[in-house]
Amino acid sequence: MESSENYVYKKTVDWSLLTDGVAIPLENQVIFGRNMGRFLRRGETRDITLFLDGKSYPAKINSLNLSEKHNRKTDILQIRYAPGGEPANALRVIFEKSYDFFVAKRAARDPGDRSMIRLPEGQEEYLAIYTTEYEDTYVLEAITRDAMIELYNIVKDKPEVLLEPGFNYDVKNETAVLFETPLLTKVRKINRKIGDNLKLLYEYRCQICGNLIGEEYSTHVAQAHHIDYFVTSLNNDATNQLILCPNHHGIIHNTNPTFDRKRKIYRYPNGFSEGLKLNMHL
Repeated sequence: MESSENYVYKKTVDWSLLTDGVAIPLENQVIFGRNMGRFLRRGETRDITLFLDGKSYPAKINSLNLSEKHNRKTDILQIRYAPGGEPANALRVIFEKSYDFFVAKRAARDPGDRSMIRLPEGQEEYLAIYTTEYEDTYVLEAITRDAMIELYNIVKDKPEVLLEPGFNYDVKNETAVLFETPLLTKVRKINRKIGDNLKLLYEYRCQICGNLIGEEYSTHVAQAHHIDYFVTSLNNDATNQLILCPNHHGIIHNTNPTFDRKRKIYRYPNGFSEGLKLNMHL
């Protein structure tokens, strides 16, 4: 099945993903929230199909209202499969290094320790989840540790501005084509879907100036920008992206200001500081 549909969620691999499922928070998941509002009511459970590497696996999805007990503003969705079932076993094979790490860490810790075990920095693996034209069918795409190493070797020492057109649009310039690979194409797609979702969240307005560019021409021009440049961070999570107008995007790349994540302020080399007018996801 083709995975050219809407991005839902990029999940860092953890023990739960490799055993019984994944939780999808609905904050900022604009596209997915719209789809689920037509498909799944609060408290309801449905059978779904997961496609991974050309094979289909049975699973379930349910909608939980955790707002009162956990002080959440929105509900959370859970994709669940049986421990030791087909989806879990398939994911364990793909993410074998992560699974071995979790098994060893769980065996070594104290019996009463239930703290979250996370993969070490630089060794993370990821699973991207996409909706399809069918409301009960999802496509999964894996980014393994070996793939992350390969990706770093592809993009290292490349200018960030060379990659960003492909991150924002389904186009590539002639120079970028010279080092394009199936892996980079996959990562571009994930990145573009994350950015598209954020553009919908901000209604195509620049997070710095708040301007909506192109409205008078019946179009919208907004661009996703990596706070920590992708060529060094390999981080395309929503928490590392801003939605900017072309002017602010160009200014940031020309001046390389420092972003204060705590205060949400850019500090430019000439001493000028500029904060975010819009922020719903950082």
